[in-house]
Amino acid sequence: MSTQHNQFDRRDSALLKEQRGEASYTARKRDTLLSFQLTYWYLKMPVVRALSKVAKKALLAPVCGCQVSAVAVRHVSFSPRQVTSASDASFHSVSFSETDHPKVLITGGLGQLGVGLAKLLRKRFGKNNVILSDIRKPPTHVFHSGPFIYSDILDYKNLREIVVNNRITWLVHYSALLSAVGEANVPLARAVNITGLHNILDIAAEHGLRLFVPSTIGAFGPTSPRNPTPDLCVQRPRTIYGVSKVHAELMGEYYHHRYGLDFRCLRYPGIISADSQPGGGTTDYAVQIFHDAVKTGKFECNLKPDTRLPMMYIDDCLRATLEVMEAPVETLSMRTYNINAMSFTPDELAQEVQKQLPDLQVTYNIDPVRQAIADSWPMNFDDSNARNDWSWKHDYDLPELVQTMLNFIGSDSQVAQAS
Repeated sequence: MSTQHNQFDRRDSALLKEQRGEASYTARKRDTLLSFQLTYWYLKMPVVRALSKVAKKALLAPVCGCQVSAVAVRHVSFSPRQVTSASDASFHSVSFSETDHPKVLITGGLGQLGVGLAKLLRKRFGKNNVILSDIRKPPTHVFHSGPFIYSDILDYKNLREIVVNNRITWLVHYSALLSAVGEANVPLARAVNITGLHNILDIAAEHGLRLFVPSTIGAFGPTSPRNPTPDLCVQRPRTIYGVSKVHAELMGEYYHHRYGLDFRCLRYPGIISADSQPGGGTTDYAVQIFHDAVKTGKFECNLKPDTRLPMMYIDDCLRATLEVMEAPVETLSMRTYNINAMSFTPDELAQEVQKQLPDLQVTYNIDPVRQAIADSWPMNFDDSNARNDWSWKHDYDLPELVQTMLNFIGSDSQVAQAS
Protein backbone atom coordinates (compact mmCIF):
# COMPACT_ATOMS: atom_id res chain seq x y z
CA MET A 1 0.00 0.00 0.00
CA SER A 2 2.81 2.34 0.89
CA THR A 3 4.38 1.81 -2.55
CA GLN A 4 1.02 2.40 -4.30
CA HIS A 5 0.38 5.59 -2.32
CA ASN A 6 3.85 6.81 -3.23
CA GLN A 7 3.08 6.21 -6.92
CA PHE A 8 -0.19 8.19 -6.64
CA ASP A 9 1.65 10.98 -4.81
CA ARG A 10 4.26 11.17 -7.56
CA ARG A 11 1.55 11.24 -10.25
CA ASP A 12 -0.36 13.98 -8.41
CA SER A 13 2.83 15.95 -7.97
CA ALA A 14 3.72 15.64 -11.67
CA LEU A 15 0.19 16.62 -12.69
CA LEU A 16 0.30 19.64 -10.37
CA LYS A 17 3.65 20.75 -11.84
CA GLU A 18 2.29 20.37 -15.37
CA GLN A 19 -0.78 22.43 -14.51
CA ARG A 20 1.40 25.09 -12.88
CA GLY A 21 3.68 25.12 -15.94
CA GLU A 22 0.70 25.62 -18.25
CA ALA A 23 -0.58 28.43 -16.03
CA SER A 24 2.85 30.07 -16.01
CA TYR A 25 3.12 29.78 -19.80
CA THR A 26 -0.37 31.22 -20.21
CA ALA A 27 0.52 34.16 -17.95
CA ARG A 28 3.73 34.82 -19.85
CA LYS A 29 1.89 34.65 -23.17
CA ARG A 30 -0.77 37.04 -21.88
CA ASP A 31 1.86 39.50 -20.62
CA THR A 32 3.77 39.33 -23.91
CA LEU A 33 0.60 39.93 -25.92
CA LEU A 34 -0.35 42.86 -23.69
CA SER A 35 3.13 44.35 -24.04
CA PHE A 36 2.93 44.00 -27.83
CA GLN A 37 -0.50 45.62 -27.92
CA LEU A 38 0.66 48.54 -25.80
CA THR A 39 3.76 49.01 -27.95
CA TYR A 40 1.69 48.85 -31.14
CA TRP A 41 -0.81 51.33 -29.73
CA TYR A 42 2.00 53.72 -28.74
CA LEU A 43 3.66 53.58 -32.14
CA LYS A 44 0.38 54.24 -33.92
CA MET A 45 -0.60 57.16 -31.72
CA PRO A 46 1.79 60.05 -32.53
CA VAL A 47 -0.59 62.51 -30.91
CA VAL A 48 -0.15 60.73 -27.58
CA ARG A 49 3.62 60.96 -27.96
CA ALA A 50 3.35 64.65 -28.72
CA LEU A 51 1.07 65.13 -25.72
CA SER A 52 3.67 63.46 -23.50
CA LYS A 53 5.96 66.40 -24.18
CA VAL A 54 3.16 68.85 -23.40
CA ALA A 55 2.41 66.97 -20.17
CA LYS A 56 6.05 67.18 -19.15
CA LYS A 57 6.08 70.94 -19.71
CA ALA A 58 2.84 71.31 -17.78
CA LEU A 59 4.20 69.37 -14.82
CA LEU A 60 7.35 71.47 -14.76
CA ALA A 61 5.59 74.80 -15.27
CA PRO A 62 4.98 77.03 -12.23
CA VAL A 63 1.42 76.94 -10.88
CA CYS A 64 0.20 79.55 -8.37
CA GLY A 65 3.75 80.66 -7.72
CA CYS A 66 4.93 77.10 -6.96
CA GLN A 67 7.00 74.73 -9.08
CA VAL A 68 7.42 70.99 -8.88
CA SER A 69 10.96 70.38 -7.70
CA ALA A 70 11.51 67.08 -9.49
CA VAL A 71 9.40 65.00 -11.83
CA ALA A 72 10.58 61.70 -13.29
CA VAL A 73 9.48 61.93 -16.91
CA ARG A 74 11.38 60.29 -19.74
CA HIS A 75 11.76 62.69 -22.65
CA VAL A 76 10.29 61.27 -25.84
CA SER A 77 11.70 62.42 -29.18
CA PHE A 78 9.94 62.38 -32.52
CA SER A 79 10.63 63.82 -35.93
CA PRO A 80 8.13 65.46 -38.27
CA ARG A 81 8.22 62.34 -40.44
CA GLN A 82 7.20 60.20 -37.47
CA VAL A 83 4.32 62.51 -36.63
CA THR A 84 2.89 62.22 -40.11
CA SER A 85 3.67 58.55 -40.53
CA ALA A 86 4.23 56.87 -37.20
CA SER A 87 6.05 53.83 -38.49
CA ASP A 88 8.49 53.72 -35.61
CA ALA A 89 9.44 55.50 -32.40
CA SER A 90 12.84 56.84 -31.41
CA PHE A 91 14.33 58.24 -28.25
CA HIS A 92 16.95 60.96 -28.04
CA SER A 93 20.50 59.90 -28.76
CA VAL A 94 23.10 60.72 -26.13
CA SER A 95 23.25 64.50 -25.94
CA PHE A 96 26.40 66.65 -25.83
CA SER A 97 25.98 67.18 -22.09
CA GLU A 98 26.21 63.43 -21.51
CA THR A 99 29.55 62.99 -23.26
CA ASP A 100 33.04 64.40 -22.88
CA HIS A 101 33.03 65.76 -26.43
CA PRO A 102 30.46 66.11 -29.19
CA LYS A 103 30.46 63.45 -31.90
CA VAL A 104 30.43 65.39 -35.16
CA LEU A 105 29.32 64.43 -38.68
CA ILE A 106 30.24 66.75 -41.58
CA THR A 107 28.34 66.27 -44.84
CA GLY A 108 29.81 67.48 -48.12
CA GLY A 109 33.14 67.13 -46.40
CA LEU A 110 35.37 67.26 -49.49
CA GLY A 111 34.31 70.77 -50.47
CA GLN A 112 36.13 74.03 -49.76
CA LEU A 113 35.34 74.07 -46.03
CA GLY A 114 34.82 70.49 -44.84
CA VAL A 115 38.41 69.27 -44.65
CA GLY A 116 39.57 72.42 -42.86
CA LEU A 117 36.72 72.30 -40.36
CA ALA A 118 37.38 68.62 -39.66
CA LYS A 119 41.03 69.43 -38.93
CA LEU A 120 40.03 72.22 -36.54
CA LEU A 121 37.40 70.14 -34.74
CA ARG A 122 39.70 67.12 -34.42
CA LYS A 123 42.28 69.27 -32.67
CA ARG A 124 39.56 70.39 -30.29
CA PHE A 125 37.56 67.20 -29.72
CA GLY A 126 39.83 64.34 -30.79
CA LYS A 127 40.49 62.63 -34.11
CA ASN A 128 37.85 59.93 -33.81
CA ASN A 129 35.07 62.28 -32.69
CA VAL A 130 34.80 63.99 -36.09
CA ILE A 131 33.55 62.04 -39.12
CA LEU A 132 34.00 63.50 -42.58
CA SER A 133 31.59 62.30 -45.28
CA ASP A 134 30.95 62.79 -48.98
CA ILE A 135 29.86 60.89 -52.11
CA ARG A 136 33.32 61.20 -53.66
CA LYS A 137 36.45 59.20 -52.99
CA PRO A 138 38.71 61.15 -50.61
CA PRO A 139 42.34 61.97 -51.39
CA THR A 140 44.86 59.79 -49.58
CA HIS A 141 45.86 62.46 -47.05
CA VAL A 142 42.21 63.10 -46.15
CA PHE A 143 41.43 59.40 -45.83
CA HIS A 144 44.32 58.87 -43.41
CA SER A 145 43.71 62.04 -41.38
CA GLY A 146 40.63 60.70 -39.58
CA PRO A 147 37.31 58.86 -39.97
CA PHE A 148 35.75 59.14 -43.43
CA ILE A 149 32.56 57.48 -44.66
CA TYR A 150 30.35 57.52 -47.73
CA SER A 151 27.21 59.59 -47.21
CA ASP A 152 24.54 60.62 -49.71
CA ILE A 153 22.28 63.33 -48.29
CA LEU A 154 19.49 62.26 -50.65
CA ASP A 155 19.48 58.80 -49.02
CA TYR A 156 17.49 59.30 -45.81
CA LYS A 157 18.02 55.75 -44.54
CA ASN A 158 21.77 55.94 -45.07
CA LEU A 159 21.99 59.23 -43.16
CA ARG A 160 19.88 57.90 -40.31
CA GLU A 161 22.04 54.79 -39.95
CA ILE A 162 25.19 56.92 -39.81
CA VAL A 163 23.76 59.14 -37.08
CA VAL A 164 22.51 56.20 -35.00
CA ASN A 165 25.48 53.87 -35.44
CA ASN A 166 28.03 56.59 -34.66
CA ARG A 167 26.03 58.28 -31.87
CA ILE A 168 26.28 61.66 -33.62
CA THR A 169 25.45 64.74 -31.52
CA TRP A 170 26.56 67.59 -33.84
CA LEU A 171 25.84 67.71 -37.56
CA VAL A 172 27.51 70.22 -39.91
CA HIS A 173 25.71 70.27 -43.26
CA TYR A 174 28.07 71.49 -45.98
CA SER A 175 26.56 69.62 -48.94
CA ALA A 176 25.35 72.13 -51.55
CA LEU A 177 25.74 73.26 -55.15
CA LEU A 178 27.16 76.80 -55.29
CA SER A 179 25.80 79.81 -57.15
CA ALA A 180 27.16 79.59 -60.70
CA VAL A 181 27.09 75.77 -60.78
CA GLY A 182 23.53 75.76 -59.46
CA GLU A 183 22.35 78.10 -62.23
CA ALA A 184 23.80 75.68 -64.79
CA ASN A 185 21.86 72.75 -63.31
CA VAL A 186 18.77 73.96 -61.46
CA PRO A 187 17.08 70.53 -61.00
CA LEU A 188 20.21 69.09 -59.39
CA ALA A 189 20.64 72.18 -57.20
CA ARG A 190 17.02 71.90 -56.11
CA ALA A 191 17.47 68.24 -55.19
CA VAL A 192 20.76 68.66 -53.32
CA ASN A 193 20.13 72.03 -51.68
CA ILE A 194 16.46 71.59 -50.75
CA THR A 195 15.53 67.89 -50.65
CA GLY A 196 18.84 67.04 -49.00
CA LEU A 197 18.24 69.76 -46.42
CA HIS A 198 14.83 68.29 -45.56
CA ASN A 199 16.46 64.93 -44.84
CA ILE A 200 19.03 66.60 -42.60
CA LEU A 201 16.41 68.61 -40.69
CA ASP A 202 14.22 65.58 -40.02
CA ILE A 203 17.11 63.44 -38.82
CA ALA A 204 18.49 66.23 -36.63
CA ALA A 205 15.08 66.83 -35.05
CA GLU A 206 14.47 63.12 -34.52
CA HIS A 207 17.78 62.50 -32.76
CA GLY A 208 18.15 65.77 -30.86
CA LEU A 209 21.24 66.96 -32.75
CA ARG A 210 22.84 70.37 -32.75
CA LEU A 211 22.67 71.31 -36.43
CA PHE A 212 24.77 73.84 -38.33
CA VAL A 213 23.77 74.85 -41.86
CA PRO A 214 25.74 77.64 -43.56
CA SER A 215 24.02 80.41 -45.47
CA THR A 216 25.55 82.99 -47.75
CA ILE A 217 25.65 86.50 -49.15
CA GLY A 218 23.64 84.91 -51.96
CA ALA A 219 20.61 84.73 -49.67
CA PHE A 220 20.00 88.42 -50.42
CA GLY A 221 18.78 90.04 -53.62
CA PRO A 222 18.78 93.36 -55.47
CA THR A 223 16.00 94.78 -53.25
CA SER A 224 18.00 94.14 -50.06
CA PRO A 225 19.99 97.00 -48.52
CA ARG A 226 23.51 96.47 -49.84
CA ASN A 227 25.93 98.60 -47.85
CA PRO A 228 25.71 97.38 -45.19
CA THR A 229 23.25 94.49 -45.23
CA PRO A 230 21.72 93.80 -41.78
CA ASP A 231 20.70 90.41 -40.38
CA LEU A 232 16.99 91.11 -40.82
CA CYS A 233 15.81 92.71 -44.05
CA VAL A 234 14.12 91.92 -47.36
CA GLN A 235 15.56 88.77 -48.98
CA ARG A 236 14.66 88.18 -52.62
CA PRO A 237 17.59 86.26 -54.17
CA ARG A 238 17.76 85.72 -57.92
CA THR A 239 19.58 82.35 -57.94
CA ILE A 240 18.48 78.83 -57.01
CA TYR A 241 21.44 78.76 -54.62
CA GLY A 242 20.22 81.88 -52.84
CA VAL A 243 16.60 80.72 -52.81
CA SER A 244 17.64 77.39 -51.30
CA LYS A 245 19.64 79.17 -48.58
CA VAL A 246 16.73 81.42 -47.61
CA HIS A 247 14.64 78.25 -47.47
CA ALA A 248 17.25 76.66 -45.19
CA GLU A 249 17.31 79.67 -42.86
CA LEU A 250 13.52 79.74 -42.51
CA MET A 251 13.09 75.97 -42.23
CA GLY A 252 15.79 75.82 -39.55
CA GLU A 253 14.11 78.58 -37.57
CA TYR A 254 10.73 76.86 -37.97
CA TYR A 255 12.11 73.53 -36.75
CA HIS A 256 13.67 75.35 -33.80
CA HIS A 257 10.35 76.86 -32.71
CA ARG A 258 8.16 73.89 -33.70
CA TYR A 259 10.29 70.92 -32.63
CA GLY A 260 12.97 72.44 -30.39
CA LEU A 261 15.77 71.76 -32.90
CA ASP A 262 19.07 73.40 -31.89
CA PHE A 263 19.60 75.01 -35.30
CA ARG A 264 22.50 77.42 -35.89
CA CYS A 265 23.38 79.24 -39.09
CA LEU A 266 25.95 81.76 -40.30
CA ARG A 267 25.73 83.78 -43.50
CA TYR A 268 29.23 83.42 -44.91
CA PRO A 269 30.72 86.14 -47.11
CA GLY A 270 32.98 85.06 -49.98
CA ILE A 271 35.47 82.58 -48.48
CA ILE A 272 39.10 82.64 -49.60
CA SER A 273 41.32 79.61 -49.01
CA ALA A 274 44.64 78.47 -50.40
CA ASP A 275 44.36 74.71 -50.02
CA SER A 276 41.29 74.17 -52.23
CA GLN A 277 40.58 74.91 -55.86
CA PRO A 278 37.78 77.31 -56.88
CA GLY A 279 34.47 75.47 -56.91
CA GLY A 280 32.17 77.41 -59.23
CA GLY A 281 31.19 80.29 -56.96
CA THR A 282 30.81 83.91 -58.01
CA THR A 283 33.48 85.04 -55.52
CA ASP A 284 36.02 82.45 -56.70
CA TYR A 285 37.98 85.10 -58.60
CA ALA A 286 39.42 86.09 -55.22
CA VAL A 287 40.98 82.63 -54.93
CA GLN A 288 41.96 82.18 -58.59
CA ILE A 289 43.99 85.39 -58.68
CA PHE A 290 46.54 83.98 -56.21
CA HIS A 291 47.02 80.70 -58.10
CA ASP A 292 47.43 82.50 -61.43
CA ALA A 293 49.69 85.20 -59.96
CA VAL A 294 52.14 82.62 -58.66
CA LYS A 295 51.99 80.18 -61.59
CA THR A 296 51.73 82.43 -64.68
CA GLY A 297 51.91 86.06 -63.55
CA LYS A 298 48.68 86.75 -65.46
CA PHE A 299 45.09 86.85 -64.23
CA GLU A 300 41.82 87.31 -66.12
CA CYS A 301 38.94 88.42 -63.88
CA ASN A 302 35.32 87.62 -64.77
CA LEU A 303 33.83 90.45 -62.66
CA LYS A 304 34.04 94.21 -63.19
CA PRO A 305 36.95 95.88 -61.39
CA ASP A 306 34.65 97.92 -59.13
CA THR A 307 32.42 95.02 -57.97
CA ARG A 308 32.49 95.23 -54.17
CA LEU A 309 31.68 92.12 -52.12
CA PRO A 310 32.23 91.04 -48.49
CA MET A 311 35.06 88.52 -48.05
CA MET A 312 36.74 86.43 -45.36
CA TYR A 313 39.82 84.24 -45.00
CA ILE A 314 38.99 80.60 -44.37
CA ASP A 315 40.63 80.43 -40.93
CA ASP A 316 38.27 83.14 -39.68
CA CYS A 317 35.32 81.35 -41.27
CA LEU A 318 36.08 78.01 -39.64
CA ARG A 319 36.76 79.58 -36.26
CA ALA A 320 33.46 81.47 -36.44
CA THR A 321 31.68 78.19 -37.17
CA LEU A 322 33.20 76.51 -34.13
CA GLU A 323 32.49 79.52 -31.92
CA VAL A 324 28.81 79.73 -32.83
CA MET A 325 28.43 75.97 -32.34
CA GLU A 326 29.98 76.22 -28.87
CA ALA A 327 28.09 79.36 -27.88
CA PRO A 328 25.68 78.82 -24.93
CA VAL A 329 22.13 78.76 -26.23
CA GLU A 330 21.10 81.63 -23.96
CA THR A 331 23.56 83.96 -25.73
CA LEU A 332 21.95 83.49 -29.13
CA SER A 333 19.31 86.12 -29.86
CA MET A 334 18.66 84.69 -33.33
CA ARG A 335 19.25 81.51 -35.30
CA THR A 336 20.98 83.05 -38.34
CA TYR A 337 23.81 85.60 -38.15
CA ASN A 338 25.81 87.63 -40.64
CA ILE A 339 29.58 87.40 -40.19
CA ASN A 340 32.12 89.59 -41.93
CA ALA A 341 35.81 90.44 -42.04
CA MET A 342 36.51 92.75 -45.00
CA SER A 343 34.99 94.14 -48.19
CA PHE A 344 36.93 94.81 -51.41
CA THR A 345 36.73 94.99 -55.21
CA PRO A 346 38.76 93.00 -57.78
CA ASP A 347 40.78 96.14 -58.47
CA GLU A 348 41.61 96.66 -54.78
CA LEU A 349 42.61 93.01 -54.43
CA ALA A 350 44.80 93.16 -57.54
CA GLN A 351 46.58 96.27 -56.25
CA GLU A 352 47.30 94.58 -52.93
CA VAL A 353 48.69 91.48 -54.70
CA GLN A 354 50.83 93.70 -56.97
CA LYS A 355 52.51 95.15 -53.88
CA GLN A 356 54.06 91.67 -53.46
CA LEU A 357 54.19 90.68 -57.15
CA PRO A 358 54.62 93.92 -59.17
CA ASP A 359 54.75 92.10 -62.53
CA LEU A 360 51.25 90.63 -62.18
CA GLN A 361 49.14 91.48 -65.24
CA VAL A 362 45.37 91.74 -64.68
CA THR A 363 42.76 91.82 -67.44
CA TYR A 364 38.96 91.71 -67.34
CA ASN A 365 36.62 89.46 -69.34
CA ILE A 366 33.21 89.93 -67.75
CA ASP A 367 30.97 86.88 -67.34
CA PRO A 368 27.42 88.34 -67.57
CA VAL A 369 25.91 85.54 -65.46
CA ARG A 370 28.35 85.94 -62.59
CA GLN A 371 28.30 89.72 -62.84
CA ALA A 372 24.50 89.77 -62.57
CA ILE A 373 24.71 87.54 -59.51
CA ALA A 374 27.37 89.73 -57.86
CA ASP A 375 25.39 92.90 -58.57
CA SER A 376 22.45 91.47 -56.61
CA TRP A 377 24.54 90.64 -53.54
CA PRO A 378 25.53 92.75 -50.51
CA MET A 379 28.55 95.01 -50.82
CA ASN A 380 29.19 94.75 -47.09
CA PHE A 381 27.75 92.80 -44.16
CA ASP A 382 26.56 94.25 -40.85
CA ASP A 383 27.65 91.58 -38.35
CA SER A 384 27.15 93.61 -35.17
CA ASN A 385 24.75 91.03 -33.69
CA ALA A 386 27.36 88.27 -33.95
CA ARG A 387 29.96 90.53 -32.36
CA ASN A 388 27.61 91.49 -29.53
CA ASP A 389 25.95 88.11 -28.84
CA TRP A 390 28.88 85.67 -28.95
CA SER A 391 31.90 87.99 -29.26
CA TRP A 392 32.74 87.31 -32.90
CA LYS A 393 35.94 89.03 -34.06
CA HIS A 394 37.90 88.45 -37.27
CA ASP A 395 41.70 88.19 -37.42
CA TYR A 396 42.47 88.74 -41.12
CA ASP A 397 42.17 92.03 -43.02
CA LEU A 398 43.13 92.44 -46.69
CA PRO A 399 46.93 92.85 -46.25
CA GLU A 400 47.14 89.81 -43.93
CA LEU A 401 44.96 87.82 -46.32
CA VAL A 402 47.14 88.55 -49.35
CA GLN A 403 50.40 87.80 -47.54
CA THR A 404 49.07 84.52 -46.14
CA MET A 405 47.69 83.34 -49.50
CA LEU A 406 50.89 84.14 -51.40
CA ASN A 407 53.05 82.45 -48.78
CA PHE A 408 50.92 79.31 -48.86
CA ILE A 409 50.55 79.01 -52.64
CA GLY A 410 54.13 80.11 -53.26
CA SER A 411 55.53 77.41 -50.98
CA ASP A 412 53.33 74.79 -52.62
CA SER A 413 54.53 75.90 -56.06
CA GLN A 414 58.17 75.62 -55.01
CA VAL A 415 57.58 72.12 -53.66
CA ALA A 416 55.86 71.10 -56.91
CA GLN A 417 58.74 72.45 -59.02
CA ALA A 418 61.32 70.69 -56.86
CA SER A 419 59.52 67.36 -57.15
